[in-house]
Amino acid sequence: MSLSTFWYEPVFTPSDFDRLFEEAFNARTSNNGGQVQRSPGAASGPLRPRMDLHENKDSNTVTATFELPGLKKEDVSIDVHNNRLTISGESKVSSEHDENGYAVRERRFGKFSRSLQLPQGIKDEEIKASMENGVLTVTFPKSAPEAAPKKITIA
Repeated sequence: MSLSTFWYEPVFTPSDFDRLFEEAFNARTSNNGGQVQRSPGAASGPLRPRMDLHENKDSNTVTATFELPGLKKEDVSIDVHNNRLTISGESKVSSEHDENGYAVRERRFGKFSRSLQLPQGIKDEEIKASMENGVLTVTFPKSAPEAAPKKITIA
């Protein structure tokens, strides 16, 4: 008889870690025997839009791109409070079609929110947002002109 060594390295995404911590916290603080309760319609977990963040050194701007498939700009809210940019809204996506004699219905609904810390000194009018084909793009300066470092010469 020979012994075999098996190495396993799991790969987790950041959303998997968020889900694991949330479930662990909910299980510890709930009084339902450790059972994790999910909200109705959240079979795949809470809605959390994916985000890409890019910095453009030439124009001194930051661009945040959020994936919001199936949503219109009327369904999305952008707020700035205490130097935090918050994207929030509610998804009520439903589709229905007949396929080979079967009625297929797909629904996804729930509230979502995602926040970013803004640099100091950014004014509301410097933040630009546009939405096209379910992709929200928010652009803002990396730093305010008065907050940019200034070189001082030694006399």
